[in-house]
Amino acid sequence: MMSWLPDGLSFIDLALLVSLSSFTSMMTAAVGIGGGVLLLAVMAQIVPVQALIPVHGLVQLGSNGNRAYLTRQHIDWKMSRLFILGAVIGAVISAWIVVQLPLDIIRLSIAFFILFLVWGPKPKALILSNSKLVFAGAVTTVISAFVGATGPLVAAFIHRQNMGKLPTVATFAACMSFQHMLKAVVFITVGFAFQDWILVILLMIASGALGTWIGLHILKSLSVEVFKQLFRWVVTLLALRLCWQVFFSG
Repeated sequence: MMSWLPDGLSFIDLALLVSLSSFTSMMTAAVGIGGGVLLLAVMAQIVPVQALIPVHGLVQLGSNGNRAYLTRQHIDWKMSRLFILGAVIGAVISAWIVVQLPLDIIRLSIAFFILFLVWGPKPKALILSNSKLVFAGAVTTVISAFVGATGPLVAAFIHRQNMGKLPTVATFAACMSFQHMLKAVVFITVGFAFQDWILVILLMIASGALGTWIGLHILKSLSVEVFKQLFRWVVTLLALRLCWQVFFSG
């Protein structure tokens, strides 16, 4: 084991995480959504549960931040500011909740949330008033602090019928970036040592950026339906394994 790796993480684990970050970014670029959920599900098999959500969040911050920067001229800042205001409120609430939750509760919450995202009814696109946008920012930030991949929920709130494709993508990326940034602040506040994981996070962000570029240029030829079905079953098995670990592995 290399000394600059976090305790319990091997070089093979690191290589898998970096490769996974690239692959899930390719998947998101090719299929539109789902990479963050798959990344969370596989990371949950490798990364200690107490580090899972903060490390995943910072990697996603890098991914969404890069996309937001590249599409910054298309961001709907009025909508973003309302969502971010709610996210700040949600972050304050999250700082208390995260400290109170036992690790097995976090693990089960992640597993059940993943299963809901994969098999539950898909969130419908909603046109929200200003106050409801603030509420959406608060609620999804609280959820994100202890289950991680809330992208599909946030996407349902951000999408509006009068927004084109680029403004939708850009605004979604901006809101997710701020949500993950606030989540990082929450975990710093409660004492998580990001410095122990910084090399892993930076390598995953870099490989994710490469994966996004490859996905946009190559993976459009994939059968989306086949890919989605494979994704659904792989993620389901990973979520069920989390439940098994809680109930049968002590």
